[in-house]
Amino acid sequence: MTDASANPAQPPLRAAIIPVTPLQQNCTLFWCTETMKGALVDPGGDLPKLKAAVAQAGVTLEKLLVTHGHIDHCGETGTLAKELGLPIEGPHEEDRFWISRLDDDGRNYGIAGSVFEPDRWLKDGDTVTVGNLVLDVI
Repeated sequence: MTDASANPAQPPLRAAIIPVTPLQQNCTLFWCTETMKGALVDPGGDLPKLKAAVAQAGVTLEKLLVTHGHIDHCGETGTLAKELGLPIEGPHEEDRFWISRLDDDGRNYGIAGSVFEPDRWLKDGDTVTVGNLVLDVI
């Protein structure tokens, strides 16, 4: 990994896809190359694998982002947030029903899952910041 300031051709954002859970859903690690601060999007499970990918990329996690409340996308988000002391942003509040079922859905699908409350629900028109990046929520 090189210092982004030493390479002006470095893109402002980099990403890695990490398939997780027995359903192999794609968790995304993305980061600001200027600050090396990043976020995991949909950290549904396989936390040791996710932490290893973050360490390998040399990224400091700033937050966890959730696109929706299905077990494979957010089953272990609350566990990871507590463990690392990170805020959770998303999903839309309409997914509260799915998040409230994570314990039961985890048992039904054989995937670790625990109910959580995001620090911020997201809606169309919001923005999310990671490092110096500003992303639009659609």
